[in-house]
Amino acid sequence: MKKNIVLIALGCSLLLQISCNSYNTVLKAQDYDYRYEAAKEYYAAGQYNRCYQLLEDMLLLMKGTDRGEECMIMLAMCYYNMRDYETSGSYFERYYKSYPKGDYAELARYYSGRAAYLMSPDPRLDQTSTYSAITRLQDYLEYYPYSERREMVSDMIYQLQNRLVEKDLENVKLYYNLGNYIGNCIYGGSNYEACILSAENTLKTYPYTTYREELYLYILRARYKLAVNSVAEKAEERYRQTVDEYYGFKNEFPESKHIKEAEQIFRHCSDVLKL
Repeated sequence: MKKNIVLIALGCSLLLQISCNSYNTVLKAQDYDYRYEAAKEYYAAGQYNRCYQLLEDMLLLMKGTDRGEECMIMLAMCYYNMRDYETSGSYFERYYKSYPKGDYAELARYYSGRAAYLMSPDPRLDQTSTYSAITRLQDYLEYYPYSERREMVSDMIYQLQNRLVEKDLENVKLYYNLGNYIGNCIYGGSNYEACILSAENTLKTYPYTTYREELYLYILRARYKLAVNSVAEKAEERYRQTVDEYYGFKNEFPESKHIKEAEQIFRHCSDVLKL
């Protein structure tokens, strides 16, 4: 048994050495046709770390030839498959700008968007790359509205938009939790008003978000808090606005797990207004 293990280990070591020697031979070869065909074989075998090194060296040489398009898209796919989405995205973009009507233009636009989608960060971080991903994916749908990938691309856009909404929702919650604190209200207004405005703007921009109910709930809560903490001359109007908000919330989310909280707010407002 031990002999067999030793023989297998020796065999694997020998194959690896032969493979490495073969690859080194390809790298040193002056015949670019030979090197290019070897790169394609490495790509087909999933050996992207070897393929991309060969293609990088030959990309400029292949430009303007029949192999130029294939070389660039293969190089982009190598980086993508190695999960270097930033580099792959730049090569995909370079491809469809160099060959706008090329054989792989649709593929390049799709993977350019998908690479950007995969780089989208946690909602707590800067979302510049998320906006970029949405733009690239929307561009894809504009160029290829009847693509078989349409549903998948639309779903990616929806997920990215939800990521932006999630970041907005954190700001909404922050304003609400700051409550009556006035240290950050240097231009007047209140945190509850900022909470309402922020939530309403997010809903206008992303009306179909999965966070729709939560955003409306914070609008209702903030309106109620604003009414409770109002001076006498503004209180009645704000309580009425809260009642209106309650009806809107109840009509749209009648089965909400927060309906009891909403009803408590409504009852207190009704008592104050003597409805």
